[in-house]
Amino acid sequence: MTETSTAYVHRIHHFLQSPAGGATALLLASLAGFALANSAWCGGYEALITTPMRLSILGSHTPDTLEAWVSDGLMTLFFLLIILEIKKEMVSGHLSSMRQIALPLIGALGGMAVPALTYFLVTYKHAEAVHGWAIPVATDAAFTLPVIMALGTRVSAGARAWLMALAIFDDVLGIVVIALFYGSALYWPALAGVLCVTVGMIAANRLGCRSLWVYSAGCLLLWGMLLSSGLHPTLAGVITGLCLPAQPPATDTEQMTPLEKVSSALTPFVTWLVLPLFGFMNVGVSLAGMHMDALLAPVPLGIMLGLIIGKPVGVFGATILSFQLRIAPVPAATSIKMLFGLSLLCGIGFTISLFIAGLAFKDADTIVSAKLGIFAGSVVAALAGWSWLRCLPVEQPSQCSANLATMSSK
Repeated sequence: MTETSTAYVHRIHHFLQSPAGGATALLLASLAGFALANSAWCGGYEALITTPMRLSILGSHTPDTLEAWVSDGLMTLFFLLIILEIKKEMVSGHLSSMRQIALPLIGALGGMAVPALTYFLVTYKHAEAVHGWAIPVATDAAFTLPVIMALGTRVSAGARAWLMALAIFDDVLGIVVIALFYGSALYWPALAGVLCVTVGMIAANRLGCRSLWVYSAGCLLLWGMLLSSGLHPTLAGVITGLCLPAQPPATDTEQMTPLEKVSSALTPFVTWLVLPLFGFMNVGVSLAGMHMDALLAPVPLGIMLGLIIGKPVGVFGATILSFQLRIAPVPAATSIKMLFGLSLLCGIGFTISLFIAGLAFKDADTIVSAKLGIFAGSVVAALAGWSWLRCLPVEQPSQCSANLATMSSK
């Protein structure tokens, strides 16, 4: 092999191992789904993602299509992986204190309240439209995080951890909103089972159990119970990630923690299979019969303004307020300009937004217009955030600290 070909292979290997590689796979898969949904093969695409896959052994609440299995099943692993990354930061990283955790949590709360208010102000004269108030409140972690990872050093490690935490807080709060305002009736026996399994995994952690089989079985049990509980089954990944031990077994000579083992095993699977499948099946929104003037209708306009304006204003405003009030510190090596760019990216609201739209409205035409608003708003938010961060000069940590100190003294 020549020196040139060796260098070429090395660059390909480096790209495949980098965050940009995974982000590219997700983007290409998403574009493929969107293209197929708006092509002559749209019928085949629709038939593929709606392939019946109900398993009767799991009862009537099991996902019934291929798309549902990806969104409700495989995406549990994505949320598990995100929680593990956050837990690592909480143990010894950028979220190792309550004040550091407070910052993304407050940002997530602000990023839910302002978009909901924005949507309400646009639609309050239309009784049916108001039911969709929660559509623009959730940030789509599956699309937001790969974008910032692809930006590399333009986003500091502290800012990346902040956005990861904010996105997962946002998703969990979004699931809570669904359960409280749009969910089906809660099934209390199943919820009792969820509580028992959760307590069991917490006890196993406290008693020093480091067997991954125990926590894997607990995750499967949680997922099955959550299916019939009225809550979203992907919460199983969140709960399991929080319960998984962050300390290595006493006999482990390599000193690799259970958390690190699971994270290492899941990362390539989630990056190269789960997320591309998810993007392929969820971004396939057909624009057939839609016109640009449809964006001015109350529902899509409220959603777009909620995502493009309400989301960044809520996230950025709440974050800056918490910093000014000294409730929480700004992430290390992170400038205010960088935080603003990341707040723009928080307007990418696809998965949970689409899910809420289907629950909020019964009329097919209204659902279609809501999807149009979600798609347009998310694309604009993604382009705005990417452009802002891509053009932002890379500042040294000392520069960021000086800028923050100046702002704090005002």
